[in-house]
Amino acid sequence: MIGKINQYEDVRQLKLRSATAVSECAGSFSDVLNSQIGADKLRFSKHATERVNQRGIEMTPSFLDDLQSAVEKARLKGAKDVVIISQRGAFIVNVPNNTVVTTMSQNEMKENIFTNIDSAVLL
Repeated sequence: MIGKINQYEDVRQLKLRSATAVSECAGSFSDVLNSQIGADKLRFSKHATERVNQRGIEMTPSFLDDLQSAVEKARLKGAKDVVIISQRGAFIVNVPNNTVVTTMSQNEMKENIFTNIDSAVLL
Protein backbone atom coordinates (compact mmCIF):
# COMPACT_ATOMS: atom_id res chain seq x y z
CA MET A 1 0.00 0.00 0.00
CA ILE A 2 2.83 2.40 0.81
CA GLY A 3 4.35 1.72 -2.62
CA LYS A 4 1.09 2.72 -4.35
CA ILE A 5 0.87 5.93 -2.32
CA ASN A 6 4.44 6.84 -3.30
CA GLN A 7 3.69 6.08 -6.96
CA TYR A 8 0.56 8.22 -6.78
CA GLU A 9 2.51 11.06 -5.16
CA ASP A 10 5.26 10.76 -7.83
CA VAL A 11 2.68 10.96 -10.63
CA ARG A 12 0.99 13.90 -8.94
CA GLN A 13 4.31 15.76 -8.61
CA LEU A 14 5.15 15.02 -12.23
CA LYS A 15 1.78 16.44 -13.36
CA LEU A 16 2.33 19.58 -11.27
CA ARG A 17 5.82 20.08 -12.73
CA SER A 18 4.48 19.58 -16.25
CA ALA A 19 1.68 22.09 -15.71
CA THR A 20 4.16 24.59 -14.29
CA ALA A 21 6.49 24.12 -17.26
CA VAL A 22 3.63 24.64 -19.71
CA SER A 23 2.50 27.84 -17.98
CA GLU A 24 6.08 29.14 -17.90
CA CYS A 25 6.42 28.43 -21.63
CA ALA A 26 3.12 30.15 -22.32
CA GLY A 27 4.29 33.19 -20.38
CA SER A 28 7.57 33.20 -22.26
CA PHE A 29 5.83 32.89 -25.61
CA SER A 30 3.53 35.77 -24.70
CA ASP A 31 6.53 37.91 -23.75
CA VAL A 32 8.31 37.09 -27.00
CA LEU A 33 5.19 37.77 -29.04
CA ASN A 34 4.60 41.12 -27.38
CA SER A 35 8.22 42.15 -27.85
CA GLN A 36 8.01 41.23 -31.54
CA ILE A 37 4.81 43.20 -32.01
CA GLY A 38 6.51 46.23 -30.49
CA ALA A 39 9.60 45.60 -32.64
CA ASP A 40 7.61 46.50 -35.75
CA LYS A 41 7.52 50.16 -34.76
CA LEU A 42 10.07 52.43 -36.39
CA ARG A 43 12.66 53.61 -33.88
CA PHE A 44 15.00 56.60 -33.99
CA SER A 45 18.61 56.30 -32.87
CA LYS A 46 19.90 58.85 -30.39
CA HIS A 47 21.83 60.52 -33.23
CA ALA A 48 18.73 60.70 -35.47
CA THR A 49 16.63 62.10 -32.61
CA GLU A 50 19.21 64.82 -32.01
CA ARG A 51 19.27 65.69 -35.73
CA VAL A 52 15.47 65.91 -35.94
CA ASN A 53 15.46 68.31 -32.99
CA GLN A 54 18.44 70.37 -34.21
CA ARG A 55 17.04 70.72 -37.71
CA GLY A 56 13.48 71.45 -36.64
CA ILE A 57 11.95 68.62 -38.67
CA GLU A 58 8.27 68.27 -37.79
CA MET A 59 7.35 64.69 -36.92
CA THR A 60 3.59 64.09 -36.91
CA PRO A 61 1.88 60.74 -36.31
CA SER A 62 0.74 60.60 -39.94
CA PHE A 63 4.27 61.33 -41.20
CA LEU A 64 5.65 58.60 -38.92
CA ASP A 65 3.07 56.23 -40.43
CA ASP A 66 4.28 57.23 -43.90
CA LEU A 67 7.89 56.55 -42.90
CA GLN A 68 6.92 53.16 -41.46
CA SER A 69 5.06 52.29 -44.66
CA ALA A 70 8.09 53.27 -46.77
CA VAL A 71 10.34 51.07 -44.62
CA GLU A 72 7.95 48.13 -45.04
CA LYS A 73 7.93 48.58 -48.82
CA ALA A 74 11.73 48.65 -48.83
CA ARG A 75 11.82 45.52 -46.61
CA LEU A 76 9.59 43.65 -49.07
CA LYS A 77 12.08 44.46 -51.83
CA GLY A 78 14.99 43.16 -49.74
CA ALA A 79 16.51 46.53 -48.80
CA LYS A 80 18.96 46.70 -45.92
CA ASP A 81 19.84 50.41 -45.75
CA VAL A 82 17.45 52.85 -47.38
CA VAL A 83 17.18 56.60 -47.81
CA ILE A 84 13.61 57.86 -47.59
CA ILE A 85 13.28 61.24 -49.27
CA SER A 86 10.35 63.49 -48.44
CA GLN A 87 9.54 67.19 -48.49
CA ARG A 88 10.57 67.31 -44.83
CA GLY A 89 14.01 65.86 -45.48
CA ALA A 90 15.91 62.63 -45.93
CA PHE A 91 15.85 59.76 -43.46
CA ILE A 92 18.50 57.04 -43.54
CA VAL A 93 16.99 53.82 -42.15
CA ASN A 94 18.58 50.50 -41.29
CA VAL A 95 15.75 48.22 -42.36
CA PRO A 96 16.67 45.00 -40.45
CA ASN A 97 16.83 46.96 -37.17
CA ASN A 98 13.84 49.17 -38.10
CA THR A 99 15.88 52.17 -36.97
CA VAL A 100 16.28 55.67 -38.40
CA VAL A 101 20.04 56.19 -38.22
CA THR A 102 20.21 59.85 -39.24
CA THR A 103 18.21 62.54 -40.95
CA MET A 104 18.78 65.84 -42.72
CA SER A 105 16.60 68.74 -43.76
CA GLN A 106 15.53 69.55 -47.31
CA ASN A 107 18.20 72.26 -47.64
CA GLU A 108 20.99 69.95 -46.45
CA MET A 109 20.04 67.27 -48.98
CA LYS A 110 21.01 69.49 -51.90
CA GLU A 111 24.71 69.32 -51.18
CA ASN A 112 25.06 65.82 -49.79
CA ILE A 113 25.91 62.46 -51.27
CA PHE A 114 24.21 59.40 -49.81
CA THR A 115 26.60 56.47 -49.40
CA ASN A 116 26.23 52.98 -47.99
CA ILE A 117 22.58 52.66 -48.97
CA ASP A 118 21.11 50.04 -51.25
CA SER A 119 17.67 51.55 -51.86
CA ALA A 120 15.71 54.79 -51.99
CA VAL A 121 12.03 55.51 -51.40
CA LEU A 122 10.38 58.79 -52.36
CA LEU A 123 7.46 60.01 -50.23
